[in-house]
Amino acid sequence: QEMALKAAALKIQAANAFRDVGDRYRPGDASKTKVKFSTYEGCPKVVTNTFERAGWVQTSGDDWNVGWFTVGEIRKIFSPDSGVRLGDQQMVNHFPNHLELTHKALMAKNIKRFMRDTQNSDSGADAAATGLGEYTYKDGYIPMTYNLPADYNIFQEEFKRCPGAWWIMKPVNGLQGKGIFLVNKLSQLKKWANKGTPQQPVPLYIISRYINNPLLIGGKKFDLRLYVLVTSYRPLRVYQYLHGFARVSTEPPMP
Repeated sequence: QEMALKAAALKIQAANAFRDVGDRYRPGDASKTKVKFSTYEGCPKVVTNTFERAGWVQTSGDDWNVGWFTVGEIRKIFSPDSGVRLGDQQMVNHFPNHLELTHKALMAKNIKRFMRDTQNSDSGADAAATGLGEYTYKDGYIPMTYNLPADYNIFQEEFKRCPGAWWIMKPVNGLQGKGIFLVNKLSQLKKWANKGTPQQPVPLYIISRYINNPLLIGGKKFDLRLYVLVTSYRPLRVYQYLHGFARVSTEPPMP
């Protein structure tokens, strides 16, 4: 019940964020212009009720200002084959190609490309504009990361250069800490790889250098959850929700 209430609260927060930004985007007199929204079948009432309390009007056509859809519907609507693109006064709750950031292997690929591009910049202006500067793996911005099994040979060379180091394995599509484990021997990786069969190969994983001196709260690991609303990518326009939360582990980290 507690988790359900938290999920409902997050939906309300997101819906309110859309409402606030919607107020900014309504052209002309707000009393004469109604924001139109479209949702998917089975959309939670907490979302539609919040929109309706703001005075928004639901539509079944394509003339909506705010679209609240599932990830699958977003991909279908804005697929390369459809040719459909957002209008100037339209916003959605998922950006179409979000896998480039939420999929662990693709995120690692994009961060590597970003770091390579900024390091190769002739003027350095791009790097300065990001606020990250000429960061490399050695600076600790992101641990050394490889995709498995595709990068196994490259990883093996790096492993041999770092004797005694620990590495953390994570499934690329995993969540809630499931399927994560630590290794410090190549034999452990081979044992993991041998679990696969031609009919059911081992799932795709990423492997990263384990950070042995992380920032702690009360001797425990933690992560931060911050919420932002992106209303435009060209130009980039981002609204950050004022509140967030931290998740703290129940056990101290491995020494």
